[in-house]
Amino acid sequence: MLKAFSGGTFSRDFVASIVVFLVAMPLCMGIAVASGVPPEKGLITGIIGGIVVGLLAGSPLQVSGPAAGLAVIVFEIVREQGLSALGPILILAGAIQVVAGLLRVGGWFRAISPAVVHGMLAGIGVLIVVGQFHVLFDDKPLSSGLQNLIAMPGQIFGLSNSDAATAFAVGMVTIFGMLGWEKFRPASLKLVPGALVGVVAATLIAFLLGLPVARVTVPESIVGAIALPDGGLLAQLLNPTVITTAIAIAFIASAETLLSAAAVDRMHDGVRTDYNRELSAQGVGNLLCGFAGALPMTGVIVRSSANVQAGAKTRMSAVLHGVWILGFVALLPWLLREIPMAALAGILVVTGVRLVSVDHVRHLLHRYGPLPAVVWAATLICVVATDLLTGVLVGIGLSMLELVPHLSRLRLRMEEESRGDAHEVALRGSATFLNLPKLSAKLDSLPTAGLVILNVERLGHIDHTCAEMVREWVDRRRGAGSPVELFGATGRMRQLVA
Repeated sequence: MLKAFSGGTFSRDFVASIVVFLVAMPLCMGIAVASGVPPEKGLITGIIGGIVVGLLAGSPLQVSGPAAGLAVIVFEIVREQGLSALGPILILAGAIQVVAGLLRVGGWFRAISPAVVHGMLAGIGVLIVVGQFHVLFDDKPLSSGLQNLIAMPGQIFGLSNSDAATAFAVGMVTIFGMLGWEKFRPASLKLVPGALVGVVAATLIAFLLGLPVARVTVPESIVGAIALPDGGLLAQLLNPTVITTAIAIAFIASAETLLSAAAVDRMHDGVRTDYNRELSAQGVGNLLCGFAGALPMTGVIVRSSANVQAGAKTRMSAVLHGVWILGFVALLPWLLREIPMAALAGILVVTGVRLVSVDHVRHLLHRYGPLPAVVWAATLICVVATDLLTGVLVGIGLSMLELVPHLSRLRLRMEEESRGDAHEVALRGSATFLNLPKLSAKLDSLPTAGLVILNVERLGHIDHTCAEMVREWVDRRRGAGSPVELFGATGRMRQLVA
C-alpha cells in the first residue's frame, strides 16, 4: 500500500475513488431494496467492502460491495427465514471463503464454465427486472420470478391509480435520465455515472413538485442500522438450513468475485490478481457483514470497471470510496430520505436488462457450437423457474457433457523449453476445465519479456472454458506488447485458441 502514496498515484486514486463512490451509492441502496432489506444494509456492506476488503484484497483494482447477483437469493432468505437468519448465514459463508482461500482453491472457481456464469447472471437479470418492475409502481415484488412475470400486465393496466402512475413516471425519469446521459454526455463529464444523474433528476422532480411517492427510509445514525447477532447464534450456525444456504452463498459469491477479478485484470496492465488472497479477503468482509446484519458482498464488475476507467492505480481508491460512503451516510442521512424508491427501481431495471447478455451467447454459439449456448439457456431458465443454486448446478452438470467423448484421454501434459529469450510450452492431451487451474498457473508463470510459443500440435481437445482462458491470456499478453505465437493449430482448434 506504500505505493499508493507515491508521486501522482495518490491523486489518481483519489479522483477514481470519488467516481466509484458516485457509482456505488445508488447501487448499494438499490440492491438492498431488491434484496428485500432496508437500504442502509447495502450501504454498510459498501463501507465494509471498501475499507476492510480494500485493504486486504488480492485484486488491486477490484471494488467490493453488495451485488445484484446475490439479491435474488437474499430476497428468498429474508422471505422464508427472516432477516435475523441473514447474519448467521453470512458469518458461516464468510468463514467458508476464508478457509477456501487459505487452502488455495481460489483458482478452481475460474474453472466454472463461462456459459454457466453468464447464464446465471442472465437469469438474475430477468428476476431483477420482473421484480423491480413492481417497485416502479410503489408496489412490492411477489414471492417468485414467475409470479412477478405473470403480474406485470396487471400493473400496467392498473395505472388508473394516480399514485402508482406518479411513481412509475418518477421511475421512467430515472431510466431515461440514466440512458440519455450515457448516450449524450459531454466528453469532459464522461466519468459522471448515468445512475447518479438519473437518481438526482428523479429526486429533484419529486422534491420540487412534492410528489406523493414512497421514499427511502434510513436511520438517523449508521450505528443504528447495525444489528448484531442475538444469543442463539451457535444454535443457528448448526441449523442444516443455515449451513446449506451458507454454502450456496459462499460458492456463488466466490465464483462471481473471482470471475469479476479476471475480467478486471483484462482491463489494465498492472499487478495481476492473487485469487486465493482475494477469496480470503471476501470471506473476512462477509464475516463482518454477518456480524453487522448487512448484505453479502462480492467483487462487483460495474464499480470495478468504473475504477479502472477513472485511472485508479492501487487498492487505495477502493478504500477511499468506502470512506466517502461512511462520511455521506453519517453526515447527510436526511438527503438519502428524499430519494424515491421508484428511482432506485429504475436503476435496477436497467442493471437487470444489462445482465442478460445476448451478445455473449452469440459469441458462444459462433465460436464453440451449440452445447455452451444450451448450457447458458438452461441455466437461465432454471434460475428463473426454480432458484439460483439449482440453476447453477444444472448448468455445471450440462457443461460436463463436453467431457463425455474424451473420458479416456482427459490428461493434459505441459512441457516447457527455453531457447534463448524464447519460451515454448507444448500442450499434449485434452485441455478441459478439470485442468484449467494448472494450465492457467503455467501460462501466468511465463516470463513477461521475450517470445512465447504455444505449441498445440498434439493437443487433441480443448473445451470452451479453457479456450476462453487461453484466448484471454493471449490477448492480454499481446496487449502488453509481448509476442505470442501459436504452433500447430489447425481447423477448429485454430479458431478456438487463436
